[in-house]
Amino acid sequence: AAEEAPSTSRGAGSSQEARSSSSQGSRRAEASPEVGPRSQQQLELKVAELVQFLLIKDQKKIPIKRTDILKHVIGDYKDIFPDLLKLAAERLEYVFGYKLVELEPKSNTYILINTLEPVEEDAEVRGDQGTPTTGLLMIVLGLIFMKGNTIKETEVWDFLRRLGVYPTKKHLVFGDPKKLITEEFVRQRYLEYRRIPHTDPVDYELQWGPRTNLETSKMKVLKFVAKVHNQDPKDWPAQYCEALADEEARARPETSGPAPSS
Repeated sequence: AAEEAPSTSRGAGSSQEARSSSSQGSRRAEASPEVGPRSQQQLELKVAELVQFLLIKDQKKIPIKRTDILKHVIGDYKDIFPDLLKLAAERLEYVFGYKLVELEPKSNTYILINTLEPVEEDAEVRGDQGTPTTGLLMIVLGLIFMKGNTIKETEVWDFLRRLGVYPTKKHLVFGDPKKLITEEFVRQRYLEYRRIPHTDPVDYELQWGPRTNLETSKMKVLKFVAKVHNQDPKDWPAQYCEALADEEARARPETSGPAPSS
């Protein structure tokens, strides 16, 4: 999320979110003298291809060989294979809820373990216990919060496309992503989904639903965003102050309730 998560740009637009979400690891790869002229877009596409390959291979529950990864996916990118594998592992963990582990030391074979934890010390937003859909929900909740508690659906999909998640394509892990986000999460009351008046073409907006406000908090979601970027929640001052205010409101007598989303 792992790389993919809401912006490090302190509430900036979705395109900045998407760029920042993948740039942390990509900068490491780009800084390597072996990378040459490869663009960030090329690196992102190769990471997305690697993630899909690992997910497909995992369906058979047979250990994935490094030689197969190099042969079928990496190709001319062998010089930065460790960087690509690290970025793919981060995305698998934070977005899809799978941890990439080496089966035995120096065996060069890997397996995926379902071990999703939305926030290290908390697991309030789970849906079905430990399901990969939790990762997608946390990403969307983070996008909403970092965008000022409301986000256009088109901006959500602009971001998710960078993860290889499309509204019109069936996904290996999430099934029908559009139905999951705009129907299932809405039915479960994690999200609110409403049409934006006077938009042409028609657009919709997403906000946190009442169940989200009961099961998690702005601070927990901000911690998730920070964990994704390997940063501190205080690196986003505006969101951190808002999350603190929410925590203080929750600590008051129950009549006060949580701070409402704007």
